[in-house]
Amino acid sequence: MATPTNTVPPPPELKELPDGLRGLASPLRRPSIGTFVALVVAVAAVVWSAQGAQFSFGALLGGVPDIAEFLGRLWPPDFAKLGKIVALLVETLQMAIIGTLLGAVASLLLSFTAARNIAPRPVYLASRFVLNVLRSIPELVFALMFVTAVGLGPFAGILALAIGVIGTMAKIFAEAIESIDPGPVEAMRAVGAGRAQTVVFAMLPQAMPMITSYTLMLWEGNVRHATILGLVGAGGIGLELTLAMRLYDFGHLLAIIVCIVVLVTAIDRLSAFLRARLS
Repeated sequence: MATPTNTVPPPPELKELPDGLRGLASPLRRPSIGTFVALVVAVAAVVWSAQGAQFSFGALLGGVPDIAEFLGRLWPPDFAKLGKIVALLVETLQMAIIGTLLGAVASLLLSFTAARNIAPRPVYLASRFVLNVLRSIPELVFALMFVTAVGLGPFAGILALAIGVIGTMAKIFAEAIESIDPGPVEAMRAVGAGRAQTVVFAMLPQAMPMITSYTLMLWEGNVRHATILGLVGAGGIGLELTLAMRLYDFGHLLAIIVCIVVLVTAIDRLSAFLRARLS
């Protein structure tokens, strides 16, 4: 006698679905050994990280009164120096625009050497190593270096932003180039087009919408990064923010934070609008 099972046969209509959709519509299956091992490793990594980083819900709950006291000191905001805040925010925005533009141009050029479907393997590996090094260095380190080289002010911040984003932007641009449809590339090569013509007329048109979208997203990030570079004298609102904290000028500090939030929100909406138009 056959042993009865608890498996319910799928309805007849499920048999007509493709394999992928049939798997989604069928009941949950028992996880495989590989999935179970991966889950155990992930949980162990989370627990290990929480212990090593001294993560504690108790400490967080115990610090809630101190957080509330700090927020109470911030209120109300003091907009007596609004003109100065706006001027520094405009400078921060200008730094982000120029830094992103320079970084995007340099990243696009470097991405050709970091794309697997364009560059020879030795060049590809060397470029990826350089990008890994650039991503490992914080923008504040670049800012300190350029402040030493060109002096205090926004120019040092622009250079720090431009160099700081190359590691991330060039990698993203290269991956966008690697993900293009190979059909137009093969068609260009079939009619005798050279490497440069293939890149310009078959690869870049496909990758450019994604490259532009990522550039806008990184521009948003550069606005936030530019607010920090002032901590080391590289221009922008960061120095004023630091002075307000050191002088315990909490009303002025909250006014700066409010203005930064307004600027970042406006840029986020503008960037989302432009990305939607591009898509």
